[in-house]
Amino acid sequence: MAIRRIRTEGEEILRLKCKPVKEVTESIRSLIDDMFETMYASDGVGLAAPQIGILRRIAVIDDTQGNKIALINPVITSFEGEQTCTEGCLSLPGYQGEVVRAKKIHVEAIDLNGKPVSFDAEDFFAVVCQHEIDHLDGVLYKDKAENYRKQEAAQ
Repeated sequence: MAIRRIRTEGEEILRLKCKPVKEVTESIRSLIDDMFETMYASDGVGLAAPQIGILRRIAVIDDTQGNKIALINPVITSFEGEQTCTEGCLSLPGYQGEVVRAKKIHVEAIDLNGKPVSFDAEDFFAVVCQHEIDHLDGVLYKDKAENYRKQEAAQ
């Protein structure tokens, strides 16, 4: 496993649409291990492949509330409700903004064994899923945010 360099705003790869993963191979599983390690080293709760320079539809999430998952070729198939959450991003360090997201979503993806998985996500887990899946389409949260601003220093 290795910690990868996180790409930041201004790097073109963050604005490109990712390509689907055709087959879950050992190199894909190794990449996912690196993504988790990179996310944890940066105190993140989610990380998408383009954030480490890989144009593939892969995201990892650990919302610290018991929802740890690797998503390959994820698609959100339904949205319910609405919530506003203050978001930040490892690719936009030092900034935050309020984003309106669905409160509950249904996600379909492929797991580490190449098998289809589907699940419902609510509240913060739903926010993280939507944020990371947006990355796979070249969308940054700041594109949807209100009151996008520099984070205040911790007291």
